[in-house]
Amino acid sequence: MYSYEDRLRAVKLYIKLGKRVGPTIRQLGYPTENALKGWYREYEERGHLPAGYARPPRYSQAQKDRAVEHYLEHGRCIASTIKALGYPSRDLLSAWLGQVYPQALTQVSGQIPELAPEAKQSAVIALCMRPASAQAVADDVGVSRGSLYKWKNQLLGPDAPVPMKRQQDAPTTSDRAELEHQVEALRQDIRRLQLEKDLLKKANELLKKELGIDRQELTNREKTQLVDALRSTYTLTELLCELDLPRSSYFYHRARLGMADKYADVRQAMTDIFERNYRCYGYRRLHASLSDRSVSISEKIVRRLMKQEGLVAATSKRRRYGSYMGEISPAPENLLNRDFSADAPNEKWLTDITEFQIPAGKVYLSPMIDCFDGMVVSWSIGTRPNAELVNTMLDAAIDKVAASGERPMVHSDRGGHYRWPGWLTRISEAKLVRSMSRKGCSPDNAACEGFFGRLKTEMFFARDWLTTTIDDFVVALDAYIRWYNEVRIKSSLGFRSPAEHRRSLGLAA
Repeated sequence: MYSYEDRLRAVKLYIKLGKRVGPTIRQLGYPTENALKGWYREYEERGHLPAGYARPPRYSQAQKDRAVEHYLEHGRCIASTIKALGYPSRDLLSAWLGQVYPQALTQVSGQIPELAPEAKQSAVIALCMRPASAQAVADDVGVSRGSLYKWKNQLLGPDAPVPMKRQQDAPTTSDRAELEHQVEALRQDIRRLQLEKDLLKKANELLKKELGIDRQELTNREKTQLVDALRSTYTLTELLCELDLPRSSYFYHRARLGMADKYADVRQAMTDIFERNYRCYGYRRLHASLSDRSVSISEKIVRRLMKQEGLVAATSKRRRYGSYMGEISPAPENLLNRDFSADAPNEKWLTDITEFQIPAGKVYLSPMIDCFDGMVVSWSIGTRPNAELVNTMLDAAIDKVAASGERPMVHSDRGGHYRWPGWLTRISEAKLVRSMSRKGCSPDNAACEGFFGRLKTEMFFARDWLTTTIDDFVVALDAYIRWYNEVRIKSSLGFRSPAEHRRSLGLAA
């Protein structure tokens, strides 16, 4: 339904555009062609548009009164009233009754008064042993006739017979006892079904099993855990019977569960290693670190203990920084060609710039990575990604190989930092070989990008830097890189750090 202003705006635009329907609808986004023409005809005939539309009532007051009267005089049944008169809907009749007969509103709307379970049970017994009609029993209880049969189905089931003929004699003691026996049997069935539901729920929560698991597939140890979890709600006999668990097996496994954890020291050692290494070690590195401490357990046990202790390594969150500034000078060929292997140190170097954004500001890192073992040869940290940042890092890297006379290949992306005169002059004087990735192709420098990913996953994303200053962050970043070179173990190096790997080969770190 469009407002008066919307209709008037459409008619005026329609006249302004020369009574062309298509342009008018495209400009406004509404209405349909027929609606627009109808509004215009009405505007032409009356000189204006009505402020709104008033629909005549569908049913007269006499029809309303007749429907309410029929409902009250013929058993107060909405369905029979609608069937006899042919109108109205159930909701509309309920609204009429609420206006002229508020007392009937509760029964019409289907809201059942809340009664105690004992009162419902007495009402069902009165229904089954009634000497009069079911409606009379409902009136005595103060509910609708349908509510009585609903309670009967809940307590006795839909198949329980209900006498259709009125009994002239009062119910005997044996009949009442039989009915109470049926009610008690149904209560036991309900408790058993609730027990089954609680067992499946606890198996999902404690044992991480699927909700539809077959309980017979559970081990006796797992069944014992379920019994202990539900002992406060159900009796031991009920639980053992439902799980088909012998009493002797239950007490045996309960005693075993109460014994001291034989992996208590291992758990402490794993937590210590995990926390001291930026919470980034997975089960392989934890297993290798435990082996260095002469702790011999399998990787499977390490994975299980990590899961139990909540030792979850941080996951990656990608955030890219691009330093490409266009083709400001000729670019060398991609001599590296994605071959990130090296037979000796200082053969192939990789470099790039990455950005860290913290609440205190932005920080940039420019490292030089050795393809031989991933060691960070040199690095510089600053608050601006300028020439000074990369030139300082390059000078430190050149100093490392100046005495040995080595001439490594320096591979980078096509960023402007690596095409400025200061960078080119330093490369030329040190007689280093330049190599550049193809335009917009980060996999050509994948090893350096991989270092940035590990750094941010292990050190940056896993911590909260809300109250950290720029200077404090620079110190933390520098400490991580030194730890990366000296301490952090790599599976590709035989679970040794880059510095340890070089010392084991007799090379200078």
